[in-house]
Amino acid sequence: MLIADARDPAAWDAFLNAQQFRPFLQSWTMGEVYRDTHQEPIRLEAREGESIIGICQAILVPARRGRHLSVPYGPLVSSREALDAIVARLKEIAREKRCTFIRMSPFWAQRAPFGPRSESYEISDAIPSPLHLLAEHLWYLPLRTPNFWNEQTSPLPEGEGLGVRASEDKKNEYEDSAKHREISTPRSEEEIFKQMRSTARNLIRRAEKDGVTIQISQDPVRDLPQFLTLHDETRKRHGFTPYTDAFFRAQVAHFAPRNEPARSERDRSGGCTLYLARYQGETVAASIHMHMGGETSYHHGASAEKWKKIPASYLLQWTAIQDALKRGDHIYNFWGIAPQTNNQKPITNHPFAGVTLFKTGFGGELLNLVHCFDLPLTPSYKLTRAFENLRKWKRGF
Repeated sequence: MLIADARDPAAWDAFLNAQQFRPFLQSWTMGEVYRDTHQEPIRLEAREGESIIGICQAILVPARRGRHLSVPYGPLVSSREALDAIVARLKEIAREKRCTFIRMSPFWAQRAPFGPRSESYEISDAIPSPLHLLAEHLWYLPLRTPNFWNEQTSPLPEGEGLGVRASEDKKNEYEDSAKHREISTPRSEEEIFKQMRSTARNLIRRAEKDGVTIQISQDPVRDLPQFLTLHDETRKRHGFTPYTDAFFRAQVAHFAPRNEPARSERDRSGGCTLYLARYQGETVAASIHMHMGGETSYHHGASAEKWKKIPASYLLQWTAIQDALKRGDHIYNFWGIAPQTNNQKPITNHPFAGVTLFKTGFGGELLNLVHCFDLPLTPSYKLTRAFENLRKWKRGF
């Protein structure tokens, strides 16, 4: 097995699109977003011969609390051996770059990621992180039957494997095998609407009756300031730590040009949509939705306090769901909600309680991911851990 720096964006995204879970944060384009915000992307691929059997995009974070490598929703691997080899190489790179620790938040359901016959994916020296890096309790809406994210769903038929060949003829072979995943039935708008909570259905109808309109920006870079203004207002209202404006600008600038129709599943290398909800001549809500390999993710949202009694955000989400159905997507990912109690009810005093009520109103299912974990590399990690435990206590989760 060879672990090497990745050089081919097309082969990278092709492997990503072959997985059961295809987080856009591990896409090649997202690495360029981080680069624009002065965080170096480090891309590793595991190969057996000409086949890619694993990828991992890590980000060098020069944080004051401790310089470290962050792995957002990665690595993505098709074998235990690939995982071990990638982690070993990450440790070498982290030490070369004078990092205190590695923080990994993999997109792994709370089960073994390599299938029911695999061994445990526990990593030597890993300890639970004091904080979560990304959402770990995801609310999502399956748009096709069967549910592609269901734990029993296999990414490819038995025996076909997940390797992506480097040669063009083998890429075509991959494309043929990918069709097995797409043999499914799209759900209808009527079915999805009927399965929503009655309150959500009523609020969608009320927004339409009140004259709210939803626009898809034809120039997201130009229209982004409308979102940024609302997002700053939303941040002050709820008191959360936001992404920077520079991050939003880089994300939209890199992903918006990729919205052109894909020639095939293999070419779905990501895109984004900026939605603007308009009421009485004003933009009252906005969102940035990300697209990757047949998945739409509701990544950023914002709204105006002045018009909080106008349910524009409900109509905005319903419009985005309808658009995902038209694109033929199989998953609509609402992202994070509050964790559940032992009796499967959301924790009502959690900071995400309000957004949980909103998101779950559209119907759907819960996907719990494994908790973020750290790989300490130096004794000074203990200081970072102490600081973050204090921060966790202050935040309440």
